[in-house]
Amino acid sequence: MKTILCYGDSLTWGYNTEGPSRHAYEDRWPSVLQARLGDKARVIAEGLNGRTTAFDDWLAGADRNGARILPTLLATHSPLDLVIIMLGANDMKPFICGRAIGAKQGMERLVDIVRGHDYPLDAAAPAILLVAPPVLCDTGNDQFAAMFEGGVAEAGKLAPLYAQLAEETGCAFFDAGSVACTTSLDGVHLDAGNTRAIGVGLEPAVRQILGL
Repeated sequence: MKTILCYGDSLTWGYNTEGPSRHAYEDRWPSVLQARLGDKARVIAEGLNGRTTAFDDWLAGADRNGARILPTLLATHSPLDLVIIMLGANDMKPFICGRAIGAKQGMERLVDIVRGHDYPLDAAAPAILLVAPPVLCDTGNDQFAAMFEGGVAEAGKLAPLYAQLAEETGCAFFDAGSVACTTSLDGVHLDAGNTRAIGVGLEPAVRQILGL
């Protein structure tokens, strides 16, 4: 059985703007991916609201810096066959980074961490699948509109930048925006149907990477 780590933010955690609440377990994209892969793989969901690629954000009680937390999780869940990384949306906040190129550099740092980690029992480094999150959209939610000011234009640059990074580093790439759209309720998150769609869309790529 293969082991897959899904490393992400609120889109992986399953934040539901309606409520707000958390999507039902079966609607979260890692759960959908698990259901479709069946007993061929074990899918581990590691999503945190507000997580960035590699930038500090001290506005919550949890450490949101993805680069700082990733080594601990790699060791916790080792041995791993695949790490799926879907981050970058929170990097679009102007007080965090606000630039797509910054998110690309953050993702590159995460790739370096996965490849260079000191895995327990000399386990091999897993394959990496970089996922560009669905593009932010305009919203009438004043709080989120202010929080992600200028983010819609910058977020539109993430997919081509991540595709370029994947080619440069020999990682796989998937554009979640090709199968899912953010909700205009806040411009950032996904309804149940769209978060499920990411799990469905990832299945062929994961099967190809792992030879399932």
